[in-house]
Amino acid sequence: MSHSFNPTILREYDIRGIIGETLGPDDARAIGKVFGSMLAEAGGKRVAVGYDGRVSSPMLEHALVEGLSAVGLDVVRVGMGPTPMLYYAEASADDVDGGIQITGSHNPANYNGFKMVFQGRPFFGADIQELGRRSAAGEWRDGTGSVEARDVMEAYVAKMLAALDGIDPARLEGVRIGWDAGNGAAGPALERLVADLPGEHHLLYTEVDGNFPNHHPDPTVEANLADLRALVAEKSLDFGIAFDGDGDRIGAIDGEGRVIWGDQLLMIYAEDLLAKRKGATIIADVKASRALFDHVAAHGGQPLMWKTGHSLIKSKMKEVSSPLAGEMSGHVFFADEYYGFDDALYAGVRLIAASARLGRSVTELRGAMPAMVNTPELRFQVDESRKFAAIEEIAARIAASDAVANTTDGVRVTTDDGWWLLRASNTQDVLVARAESDKQEGLDRLVAQIDEQLALSGLERGESVGH
Repeated sequence: MSHSFNPTILREYDIRGIIGETLGPDDARAIGKVFGSMLAEAGGKRVAVGYDGRVSSPMLEHALVEGLSAVGLDVVRVGMGPTPMLYYAEASADDVDGGIQITGSHNPANYNGFKMVFQGRPFFGADIQELGRRSAAGEWRDGTGSVEARDVMEAYVAKMLAALDGIDPARLEGVRIGWDAGNGAAGPALERLVADLPGEHHLLYTEVDGNFPNHHPDPTVEANLADLRALVAEKSLDFGIAFDGDGDRIGAIDGEGRVIWGDQLLMIYAEDLLAKRKGATIIADVKASRALFDHVAAHGGQPLMWKTGHSLIKSKMKEVSSPLAGEMSGHVFFADEYYGFDDALYAGVRLIAASARLGRSVTELRGAMPAMVNTPELRFQVDESRKFAAIEEIAARIAASDAVANTTDGVRVTTDDGWWLLRASNTQDVLVARAESDKQEGLDRLVAQIDEQLALSGLERGESVGH
């Protein structure tokens, strides 16, 4: 027996497809068999499985558990919850060697997929390609594993609450926060968390509904923050926090309704952390503002610009022993007093903690940031066979000029006006561009340079496309 996947679902960081079209229970069963075999060969015996609130998730979970146990792996079912709860189940239990979360993240309701952890590290890139190869060749073991249910939510919430230990309770009591779970998988865990948090909390859309009836669960799109912004304004709250569909990406607004983007949140977290861990390396992806890297350095940290992608960031954190990292997309990773994975609920608690320790409101912290003028993330279609070649051409031209460039991930060029970035997406047939300056005229010149480089490679920016 063997199983061939639709090639479009084997992505760089995870497996993701459209239910009934490119992804179904047979795929889930095969993933279980091959992942389980690979884990067993590496000495693993037990794997944790969780799932998000999508309509298709229980079906896929059932088939995945079948596949894992059919190759001799023991399965710990942690049930429905956010992806970081599954990560917690894997990281905190001595008897668990790997984990798989069934989730479509922030994709539309008809999508679903799998995020995987293998003996404490992300399972991505070449791992996923090897999984596909082995499945097509039918390379899996035979065996009979056990299946047990394990409730980890109480322990997970208790671990998050520990982030407030040691803070003067008087600094925490008056805080007033709005939360928007977006009908995603974080809802029940959020309800449990705020029950024990100090202060006053107002919740939106904590009922899990895989059809996402109120708004799409992607907090990096400003339109999806409208209800949270209205709640903060109506109740005069200190700030608001939103989650994506599986709770591993955070969005935030301050008390004045201003968005606090991923790199700006990282500025707050870094200032708090560096007060006790001088010299620590703080990682951010190539799309992050120059203001963040300057802020880290100004507070005694070592800023490190790295490749976009949660699996790539997590791997780099381990390599350089970084206690904190983040991406523009709202993934924030704490290895300081935590496990190094991306957890938006925990990041919410750490925002409360940072504000209390720094003695300034989140609105004050946001207001103190330099006013930069930047583009949103611009994404435009390029043929799959052309996207990496085009970036190489652009990098070669920049290298031949006297421009200052960072080629960690694509090409990020720094000029007197600011910086611009062009990179190839690892998951779609698009190029991604971004530019930032301290004034509009400078931004216009930077965007013109992007257009010039694209034109020299026979491309044009055209209409920006969505995720």
